[in-house]
Amino acid sequence: MAGSNENNPTMITHANVQGALQGRSGKVMAPIGHNRRALRDINHNDIKKPNHCEPSACKDLKDCAIIDVEDYKVTNDMAVPMFVQHTEAMLEEIDRMDEEVEMEDIDEPILDIDSPDKNNPLAVTEYIDDIYAYYKKAESAGCVPPNYMDKQSDINDRMRAILVDWLIEVHYKFELMEETLYLTVNLIDRFLAIQPVVRKKLQLVGITAMLLASKYEEVSVPVVEDLVLISDRAYSRQEVLQMERLMVNALRFNLSFPTPYVFMRRFLKAAEADKKLELVSFFLIELCLVEYEMLRFQPSLLAAAAVFTAQCTLCGYRHWTKTCEWHTGYLQEHLLECSRLMVNFHQKSETGKLTGVHRKYSTSKFGYAARCKPALFLLETMRFSGWASIN
Repeated sequence: MAGSNENNPTMITHANVQGALQGRSGKVMAPIGHNRRALRDINHNDIKKPNHCEPSACKDLKDCAIIDVEDYKVTNDMAVPMFVQHTEAMLEEIDRMDEEVEMEDIDEPILDIDSPDKNNPLAVTEYIDDIYAYYKKAESAGCVPPNYMDKQSDINDRMRAILVDWLIEVHYKFELMEETLYLTVNLIDRFLAIQPVVRKKLQLVGITAMLLASKYEEVSVPVVEDLVLISDRAYSRQEVLQMERLMVNALRFNLSFPTPYVFMRRFLKAAEADKKLELVSFFLIELCLVEYEMLRFQPSLLAAAAVFTAQCTLCGYRHWTKTCEWHTGYLQEHLLECSRLMVNFHQKSETGKLTGVHRKYSTSKFGYAARCKPALFLLETMRFSGWASIN
């Protein structure tokens, strides 16, 4: 003859537990049903068989008793059963885990940033992804060794910084297209990486690179005489033309390499940038043009880091959406090193000797973008991470 499970006080059955699982906030509900009873009916001294009730009896709400666990502890000699305590803790843990999982499982949608331009033939939306995939593959070919200055005997990275800072002002005075500036700097670095130059000819290399970039990008190209004049007549027209021939031959007429600018336009679109975000992004990346140490980053990474840093600057916290990750190909972690350098440049842009970029972006034409406070919290995160790794 099989005995009832209730005769064994150490055995927990489905009938015992079912009623205890009804409440999650300190309440234990014991509804009347098949093999179910209230906790108050459990007693070590008097163990009875569960009462079987008719289905019709469940209609009466008075048959259900709500027992507070705390009251039960006070009024009963027997402590709350251990399985009830474990169940309470387990349910609280499950609730906490469910909340965390719900927050993690909220998938941020990746926006179709090209849908508004479907009817614009100039946007070439059918090919745009392939175009930028090609840019990503080709960008490394346009990069130079980050230590190419070691091969130059008469010039150094400081002279390069002075030249680029001056060219940014020249570019602004001539009102040239933005693409022209980035291509100018690219041509200078690629030429200096393969051709030794004396310091007296460095400015000549700069204005000649701007002439070549203007011929490639501009509709109206500055005349040679204007470039000679802007250099305070340090060089003749003939010297400019000779340097032009030398440069295009040294570069083998390869002028078509993706610069940070082409990536900036795409990444700003992915970030749904307004005019303010766009100006701050370009301010940050132009600061990088002056810095020789930023040559170790690829153009696409520079552009993505500039957009990310600008978002952090304006928002006051880290902001990098799934859409930005998808279209840039970079996670937030990939950008932090470059972004922190940009914050340093932003912080020192007004006080250093080379302030051409800061002055340019302190005008109303560029929305006073240089006046934004740098995202110093990114530097604090770096210091905290370094301290954590030491400990």
